[in-house]
Amino acid sequence: MTIFYYTGTGNSLWVSRRLADNLGGARLVSIPGIEDAAKAAGSETVGLVFPVYIWGVPAPVIRFVSVSSALDTGYVYAIAVNAGQVSNTLVQLKDVLARRGVDLSAGFQIRMPSNYIPWGGPGPVEKQRKLFGLADEKIADIASCIRERRSLPVEKGPLWQRIVFTFIYKMTFSRVPAMDEKFWVDERCNGCGVCSRVCPAANIILAPDRPAWNHACDQCFACLQWCPQEAIQCGRKTPAFERYHQPEIQLKDIIQSRTKTRSC
Repeated sequence: MTIFYYTGTGNSLWVSRRLADNLGGARLVSIPGIEDAAKAAGSETVGLVFPVYIWGVPAPVIRFVSVSSALDTGYVYAIAVNAGQVSNTLVQLKDVLARRGVDLSAGFQIRMPSNYIPWGGPGPVEKQRKLFGLADEKIADIASCIRERRSLPVEKGPLWQRIVFTFIYKMTFSRVPAMDEKFWVDERCNGCGVCSRVCPAANIILAPDRPAWNHACDQCFACLQWCPQEAIQCGRKTPAFERYHQPEIQLKDIIQSRTKTRSC
């Protein structure tokens, strides 16, 4: 079994690890570390674990599933990690896969603490722990479905959510790369370069000792959430909000997942 994951602040990596444990072992491959995807081709069971961005599938995941031969297998499932509004994300993914002749056999959603800091912090620690506990329970159920290779309808939000939020997703999708214009750094920045090392889009350079964003952003917020000095901000409100990354995921895990190559 192979699980391809895309993660910014660790939620999807945590879900992937928990799922692999419940399955009794599975190979974890980071989607930005795309060179491993070709080596994983031929797995009989392939999973996709990724966050919901602006109520839809992140662009890097769409690019990956549109071309990767690793998905040419018998059983493909997906888990959309979200902060409470999965909307039409898994329906969208199923349609993208269908266009290249791949069937999404099952699609699940798991709620985790939010990392979208422009709208606020992740919430109290006790609430976060409760979400982790509920996620663990659902992951165990998902693992049972995967072991039995069940074909199930994909999970989705209520109709109003799928209509309204899908419209917003379509209207904003092409504008996401330039949304990094709202990032800035305060006086605490020491030029350590962590932001550049964790960026899955290789969108940040130090110029010369401060980060500069190059309008190829995916809005994962890894740069802001992993900054050791909490010096990166987005808009005017984020200085007041608590940072978040999944507490069991370490900075080195994110950095190690960022190896990039053109082949897949």
